[in-house]
Amino acid sequence: MAITSANQLELLQTAEAVAREKMIDPALVVEAMEESLARAAKSRYGSEMDIRVSIDRKTGRATFTRVRTVVEDEELENYQAEMTVEQAKQYLEDPKVGDTFVEEVPPVEMGRIAAQSAKQVILQKVREAERDRQYEEFQDRAGTIINGQVKREEYGNVIVDVGRGEAILRRNEKIGRESYRPNDRIRCYIKDVRREQRGPQIFLSRTDPQFMAELFKMEVPEIYDGIIEIKAVARDPGSRAKIAVISYDNSIDPVGACVGMRGSRVQAVVNELQGEKIDIIPWNEDQPTFLVNALQPAEVTKVVLDEEAERIEVVVPDEQLSLAIGRRGQNVRLASQLTGLDIDIMTEAEESERRQAEFAERTKLFMDTLDLDEFFAQLLVSEGFTNLEEVAYVERDELLVIDGVDEGTAEELQARAKDCLDAQNKKALDHARELGVEDSLVEFEGLTPQMLEALAEDGVKTLEDFATCADWELAGGWTTVDGERVKDDGVLEKFEVSLEEAQHLVMTARIQLGWVDPTELEAEEEEAEADADGETTEEAEA
Repeated sequence: MAITSANQLELLQTAEAVAREKMIDPALVVEAMEESLARAAKSRYGSEMDIRVSIDRKTGRATFTRVRTVVEDEELENYQAEMTVEQAKQYLEDPKVGDTFVEEVPPVEMGRIAAQSAKQVILQKVREAERDRQYEEFQDRAGTIINGQVKREEYGNVIVDVGRGEAILRRNEKIGRESYRPNDRIRCYIKDVRREQRGPQIFLSRTDPQFMAELFKMEVPEIYDGIIEIKAVARDPGSRAKIAVISYDNSIDPVGACVGMRGSRVQAVVNELQGEKIDIIPWNEDQPTFLVNALQPAEVTKVVLDEEAERIEVVVPDEQLSLAIGRRGQNVRLASQLTGLDIDIMTEAEESERRQAEFAERTKLFMDTLDLDEFFAQLLVSEGFTNLEEVAYVERDELLVIDGVDEGTAEELQARAKDCLDAQNKKALDHARELGVEDSLVEFEGLTPQMLEALAEDGVKTLEDFATCADWELAGGWTTVDGERVKDDGVLEKFEVSLEEAQHLVMTARIQLGWVDPTELEAEEEEAEADADGETTEEAEA
């Protein structure tokens, strides 16, 4: 192939045809041609030469040039593509390092091998440009629904033709036992788009909760317009789902709008999801109220929320227990996913039994430690007293409101409680010292004798040992393992030490030992507070 006037225009026509067919920029094809011609020229003139080719975008004329760069004397390595300042003086008037000298060289005759190589370069460039275009197009569509046509099934995975590329619907992303035949129409959610060596990989899903949310957005104009918002979605694909919605227009009922006239809107979504039953629930900022809604159709008698542990206890009537839990725990599991809380369900009978057990336990505590009869101990528990500290250090007026308690009785009660606490503290401290607790830890402010005893039993006996503890090791916490929340027991958790209190105690110990500079710590805290204030301001402005 020789670059002659006869085939100059043909280059541009070929570039236009390829670009149109592959739906890419013609300039990319021309650049690929320039690179392939330059490679062919290098094989003719020498690979060490810096040969460049420029194709005129109007006439198609290819210009071959040789470029030489001016470098320092000691940096001269390639005599064919570089020259020193002294050598450049015969070509340039006032040469400086970095200047280039460009001279045109005769076009080359392309043999069969060079032409084949040029073809490969062009094909490779076109393929890369096509992949980039496909990636950019589908990356923007991630998180939306796409319609496609089934091409084939491989080991349970479905390959889907999505127009300008292929996508994959993995076996675990299909609903139940769905099966497809070639040429079947299919609607999926674009879950992820990744750039990989063999081109962009488009991953589809029909089990993702957001697939259902997007289907509702298509069926319910109020959601599309932003009048109604989907706040949370939980699915057991192919079986049951719960979706929480809120309306920003008081005149529009969010649940009714999603159900539609005679259930037409929700039925369209149900049909697409292979008959999946959908509970549409009104969202509420108040977590207990939201949870009561989420556990529908079961009725809830009482809700107890533990915000720190992100757990919630729900009491239901005895006959509603199986309905609240659902088949194989489905109802409570979906409600848990929807609210983001761990839910413990108990019947009224179980809750009553537990309350009675706690009442009896506290009554026995006061009878044994304060030397009271059963009736008087029960009076204390009924008034809300749960431990000796509350009796010993409460305002005396709170004891005087109890029937039969006068000033002398109240004083005697508090004295007995304090004596008992002192005895318990002495016993705990003596035991801690027997276990090897050192004075450095005993004298550390913030730890009670019972805490010292618990730490010693766990092997923490010096201030240095205590300073190496993590806050969650002391206060306890929750971690997620394989998608399930697992409880981490803390050494001081039974003393109701919070994570923040544990963090403060450990940091104070490190400062006392000189491990941490308090000024640096204060600077970090001020910076964190400033960041938090900034975020709050941004949220308020938004």
